[in-house]
Amino acid sequence: MARIGFVGVGNMGGPMALNLLKAGHSVKVFDLSADAVALCVAKGAEAAATATEAAANVGVVVSMLPKGDHVRAVYLGDKGILAAAVPGTLFIDCSTIDVATARDVEKAATVAGMNMVDAPVSGGVGGAAAGTLTFMVGGSKGAFEAAKPILEAMGKNIVHTGGPGNGQAAKICNNMILGISMIGVCEAFVLAEKLGLAHQTMFDIVSTASGQCWSLTSYCPVPGPVPTSPANNGYKPGFSAQNMLKDLHLSQDAAEGFGATTALGKAAMDLYEKYVSGEGREADFSGIVNMIRKS
Repeated sequence: MARIGFVGVGNMGGPMALNLLKAGHSVKVFDLSADAVALCVAKGAEAAATATEAAANVGVVVSMLPKGDHVRAVYLGDKGILAAAVPGTLFIDCSTIDVATARDVEKAATVAGMNMVDAPVSGGVGGAAAGTLTFMVGGSKGAFEAAKPILEAMGKNIVHTGGPGNGQAAKICNNMILGISMIGVCEAFVLAEKLGLAHQTMFDIVSTASGQCWSLTSYCPVPGPVPTSPANNGYKPGFSAQNMLKDLHLSQDAAEGFGATTALGKAAMDLYEKYVSGEGREADFSGIVNMIRKS
């Protein structure tokens, strides 16, 4: 069993850290939220006073941070966690960030004598709690093989996407599809309502027809058909609209930087900008159906 430092134990990182504990690993946790740390400590984790303390004298460090700027600040510099760690430490960054930052930090880790992968996740808070996340892992083959047993304690699907930064590339593309498809499902349900189709009837047909997709069958944006979807819990976030907007911004920054045309991705970003600036600020991303219904 490994001794693991975990930096960032919030809504996603907290359940992931708890699954590492359940697997028998020793886990030392840090977060800016004392309450988040306390939840992990109550389940057997050790508290660290700082991120650098969490990274000191462990074999593995897992991080789950909000943005690329946070990753750079936590990892790099004389007071960063790369400088605090023992040479040979394995770093697993599960944040969803821009590809350039992921590659820069992994390069710095290699120079410092560390192993590192970028391993963003798909599956939301429910997947984090259930240990069924999908990890999209970028890095060398050796670093991937070292990280895989740790990731298997937190997820069900562990996919090596190629070199450094490729995990982020896969996540950005996946979530652009998700944002676009959710808007499509929402628009179709709103049209169906106006045409007199019941939600359940619409679901029963489309879920077995060519319009079937994850946004419909696993995360249906209207109450009723999928009992576990946020639509049946007041659109309380499983995956927030703010996080979807963040990922769509990442996709469009990447598209601009690498010369790709993503017209639907841009349209989805613009719609989520409007939603998050209003009623969707604290809501699940599927709640955009309510904005579409009113437009």
